[in-house]
Amino acid sequence: MVEKTISLDKIDLVEFLGVENKNFIYLESIFPNSKILSRGNKIVIKGNNTETEKIQNLIQSLLKKYQKYGNINEEDIESLYKNGKINDEKKLLFYGSKGKKINAVSYNQIKFIDSCKSNDIVFVIGPAGTGKTFLSVVLAIKALKEKIIEKIVITRPVVEAGENLGFLPGDLQDKINPYLRPIYDSLEEILPKKKISQFIENGVIEIVPLAYMRGRTLKNSYILLDEAQNTLSSQIKMFLTRMGENSKMIITGDITQIDLKSKKESGLIDALKRFDNTEGIGIVQLKDKDVLRHKLVKKILAKYN
Repeated sequence: MVEKTISLDKIDLVEFLGVENKNFIYLESIFPNSKILSRGNKIVIKGNNTETEKIQNLIQSLLKKYQKYGNINEEDIESLYKNGKINDEKKLLFYGSKGKKINAVSYNQIKFIDSCKSNDIVFVIGPAGTGKTFLSVVLAIKALKEKIIEKIVITRPVVEAGENLGFLPGDLQDKINPYLRPIYDSLEEILPKKKISQFIENGVIEIVPLAYMRGRTLKNSYILLDEAQNTLSSQIKMFLTRMGENSKMIITGDITQIDLKSKKESGLIDALKRFDNTEGIGIVQLKDKDVLRHKLVKKILAKYN
């Protein structure tokens, strides 16, 4: 009998082995002639040489898939066992917190994903509901899972629609939370709340007002600026110059929803003009046809446009 050991260091065991070990139990059922044991952060395989090697290779493939997409399930195990590959892997972007597959759906969304692969700074512009913020957060989490970066920083201007933080009730966190809620909503579709809390407590994910970015240099990070249409040119400049080595930036905005006193003040509009056709900087336009909300939202946007 041969024994092989696989280490699961820096792996969320519940996500990998499954709730109540359902992935692990399913794996055992496929190979009834071998013993597959879970011991802390290690998997021990016992059996004949041929089968233990097959199990080891399958688990290694599952680990690669987990590190890339943040999730595995019984379907993946069965597909690897029968076909040697995971179905639709090329189309898959990530798995959500409840195992839901996340894909770029429209042509322009795919164009946005491709632009993020080939550029270190990407501006993505479009109306509400086109997935700008959500896909940006997915890409950041994906890069974190793949260990391409070490930290995610998400920021947005918090003074919108003429409101001033100083006149709002509560402490700073109470004041900024309503403005940052859409970001938390996106995170909660991708990661379990417990994992989000852990990342925030450990400083792996940082969600801050734009003003708190001043004076920093962010290395090995994915840095997202949301609602950029409500920034001034000086603020966009300050944000862009925070970029350190091995970092990426995504700037999202909707130039039809500018809450500044004058649309001419928008730093986003200014930046789009400045950086058009600049090497290393991508600009992607999402349109009404890319809206993924209720079907009436497209009609509503068309009426207002």
